[in-house]
Amino acid sequence: MITRNYINTHFVVLSRLSAATACCAVLLLLRVKLLNSFFLLFLVWNLILAYVPFVLSSYLLHREKASKLRTLILGLVWLAFLPNAPYILTDLIHLQLSTPFSIEFILDASVIVSFALTGIWLYVLSVQQMKLVFKRHASARWLNLFFYLLPFLVSFGVYLGRFLRFNSWDILVNPLVLLQDILNLVLHPFQYKMGWFFILGFAMLLLLMTKIFTGYMASATPSPPQNPADMKNVL
Repeated sequence: MITRNYINTHFVVLSRLSAATACCAVLLLLRVKLLNSFFLLFLVWNLILAYVPFVLSSYLLHREKASKLRTLILGLVWLAFLPNAPYILTDLIHLQLSTPFSIEFILDASVIVSFALTGIWLYVLSVQQMKLVFKRHASARWLNLFFYLLPFLVSFGVYLGRFLRFNSWDILVNPLVLLQDILNLVLHPFQYKMGWFFILGFAMLLLLMTKIFTGYMASATPSPPQNPADMKNVL
């Protein structure tokens, strides 16, 4: 449950995320009004899913006395939903349905980019928070290894969602088919070489976007956070 203390502690990040989300909604409603089309409304659901890992990481960051078991379980759920945040970038594929440089194309591009950037911001913030959470329970060596591999794991998840059409909850409702497709990718890399090119390329893009966003956040704050309570200063 979100408490008044939580809101006060995270007021800056919550207010700016609210402003970014409101901007997405305004642009989407403007598109609906001007084009009389509800085509991109699915972005609302995608953004809701992008918020899930941020909500989980915010909860764990706020619950400093959470047990290792609770942190592990919620951490796995967080990891399963994390690809949903940068996934919105791949929705740019829908621009192929619009006439290039038409009013529809410009509106569609504006809407998708606004949702995608908000999703990337949620991804970066959530990862930063989970670094602080995991630091309570794991050594720096394992943390560094995990977060080094994380962009590649997330990109793998994005590929499963965009091209193989899996959802985060398929881990529970459709695990055997999901596992079979993952094994096919791993055991037959040359057969799925375009998939691996996408995964590696998207991971590089995530690293670049993370560097850009963290650079912006570092320049916009007086000092880096020293403890979880200082996350209120993270933009």
